[in-house]
Order: sequence, then structure tokens, then C-alpha cells
Amino acid sequence: MANTSTRTLRLLSLLQNHRYWSGSELSERLGISVRTLRRDIDRLRELGYPVEAQRGVDGGYQLAAGAVLPPLVIDDDEAVALAVGLQAAAEGSVEGIAECSVRVLAKVVQVMPVRLRRRVEALRAMTVPADWGGPASAGIDPGVLTAVALVCRDSEQLRFAYTAADGRPSDRHVEPHRLVRLHRRWYLVAYDLTRHDWRSFRLDRLTAPRGTGARFRTRDLPAADAAEFVRAGLRNLPRPYSVEVLVTAPAATVRERIGRWGTVEELDPEHCRLRMTTDSLDWPTMALGRLGADFRVLQPPELLDRIRAWGAHFNRAAAQGPGPADQGPRC
Repeated sequence: MANTSTRTLRLLSLLQNHRYWSGSELSERLGISVRTLRRDIDRLRELGYPVEAQRGVDGGYQLAAGAVLPPLVIDDDEAVALAVGLQAAAEGSVEGIAECSVRVLAKVVQVMPVRLRRRVEALRAMTVPADWGGPASAGIDPGVLTAVALVCRDSEQLRFAYTAADGRPSDRHVEPHRLVRLHRRWYLVAYDLTRHDWRSFRLDRLTAPRGTGARFRTRDLPAADAAEFVRAGLRNLPRPYSVEVLVTAPAATVRERIGRWGTVEELDPEHCRLRMTTDSLDWPTMALGRLGADFRVLQPPELLDRIRAWGAHFNRAAAQGPGPADQGPRC
């Protein structure tokens, strides 16, 4: 059986990662008796953690919101993800958030073990932030992200499996240069040693990265920086949809919220025309919602269908109202 301190931390981690636990489940997970579990719960309460108990046949425990924020127990990948998210927020433009994010990031990095600090600092040093902030796309393994950042920092050749946009798999051998966070996605800019040319790779399509141990001398990138290299590649991709929208908002406001991903033409002080080209209508739908202004779609008609579909999802969610506090998706 683990010692009391270790067991208490394990109990706290379980309570933080799951909304509700029955007493029997917790006892089984920890390998202790129900009586010992009650003592451990009391110990957490003494430390300031508001653990609520429900009696009866279906009785159990859950961690409630408290008057103050107690210490959290997180694993390695969660610690790296937290640091990455704080770094992104620190570079963002949301008023009042950037300064707080810098302070919290400093506290998190300061107490990290050396092995995690090395991963986070490599990621921070090797990432080129681009113009559109916000969270990165889902599906990125923090281990992949930091592993790639480390070989970029150390100028170490990298091998990985890659799946192209058309689904074709391939094995790649590259000299990694920089990571770029752009348009809600992560990209690796690298020199492909098999194709003898520079390439950018989406990290959500990259698996099993492994450094070879072979060092290399950095080559000259054929662009002003890694972010511009990725942008140039995206501009050359087929763009089947031409989007044109009339927006009831000042042109300056729309330019600020859309960024470089659209062209804004001022019609009068309160109206403008927005044009975009894209290979997916989800991005314009999300961007238009983010404007917080009325608009009229001129083209393409498929965009109206996509907006109606999104609207139907939102309307159904709004009609259902909030569910019970103990239900919903688990993280």
C-alpha cells in the first residue's frame, strides 16, 4: 500500500479528473478500505479541499467549488498543455488577459520539474506565432509537440510518419527548422532530405516522431521567416470557395477581427464588404459568428447551407437548456 501522502495525492488527482466517484470505486482504485478512504477524505478537507459526500446506496464523493483555489494535481502532458495555452494567451490580444497569463505562466514554469521545463522552454523558443490567435486545433498530442520542438532546438534530424491531405501515408526524414502556430493549427517547417526541398507539415497528421541523433547545420529558409513560408504554401493550395459577404460593421472592426484571412472593402462608415477564399466553409462560418455583427451572404450559396446547419445545432442546444451539474462530457 502506498504511504499516506502519496495516497492522498492520488485521491486528489482522481477527484479532480472525474466529476463523481462512488465510495466503492475510489476504494478499489486506491486499494484501501472504505474506512481508510473516509480518513483520507477528511484529510483533504483539512487541507482546504471542499469534498462533498453523498450518503446512501449510491453514495460517493465529488470535489466542489471552494472559496479559494486549492493546489491542483496534474500530470506531465497536462502541465505542458497548460503552459502552451498560457503562452498562447500571453501572445493574444484579449484585453486584460495577456498580462495575467504572463504572471501565471511564470509561476507554472518555475515549479515545473526540469524534464518538463526543458520541453516547455524548447516549445516556446522554437514556435513562431502567426497572425490569428486562439486555441490550436484539437488532436495534437503534447508529446508530439514537445518532441518536435526539442529536435528543432537541438538541430537534430527527425523521422516521422505522415499522412497527406489525400490520405496517402509516407515516412519522412527531415531537418526540422521551426514550429508555426497559424490559423488554429500547428505546422512544422523543415527541409525534406528525401525530396531535397523545404516543406511544411501539419502536426495533427504527424505521428511517431523520433530524433536520429544526427546533427545538421541550419540551411537558409526561402522566406522571411517560418510563418511566412507556411502562409505562402497555404495561398498556393486550391481554394474552391470564393466568399463574399456584406457586413453591418465598420471596416476597421472587421479587419481587426478577421486578420489576414480576408479582404475588407469599406462601403460607408457602418458597412463593408468582406471577401475570402477557402477550401472549407467551416472557417468563414466561425469567423462571421466571431464578428458579432449582422451580415448578408452574397456568395456562395453553400455558405448559407453551412450557416443554417450550425444554427440548427446551436438552437437545439439552447432549447435543451443546461443539464444537471453532474452530467455531461468527461475531460
